[in-house]
Amino acid sequence: MSLRSKAETILKSIASFQDGEWLVECEDEGHSLRCRLNALDTLGCAFQTFEVENAALKSAKMDRLKQVAESLSRRLNYLLEPISPIEVDHEQCTVQLRSNPPQKDENGTSYYELLVAAGGRLSLCRFKKVAGNPRHPIPAQVTREVILRLVADFASAG
Repeated sequence: MSLRSKAETILKSIASFQDGEWLVECEDEGHSLRCRLNALDTLGCAFQTFEVENAALKSAKMDRLKQVAESLSRRLNYLLEPISPIEVDHEQCTVQLRSNPPQKDENGTSYYELLVAAGGRLSLCRFKKVAGNPRHPIPAQVTREVILRLVADFASAG
């Protein structure tokens, strides 16, 4: 059973909720998922954190991590905004991607941030920045189909 299938089975087993938190964790041959849900219903969910560890990238060097980041930026075209690499940190061996352009409205700026990091860790979260205040994480709202696509795309990134 693939990581996506295991995640789907777990999501189907969780009763709908609007307040609270549910930690979704599963593993499959070299991949592990850790996702903190804030809400779930029959159509979609909101997540605070989404992380996949990909064993195929465990010892990847910076060039390989950059390739994975570029590939993910092309593949994740189903998110609210397109994402693209913005920074490469050679000391931490991490590639940072963000929404480009971010979503802007009268309440501030919202954007996705994806990290492709040493050790095979791929993480996605959403942030909001209001003028004069530091950024803070906010729940990312996606359909069930989108979260399962994320699982599959992150797992196959190696």
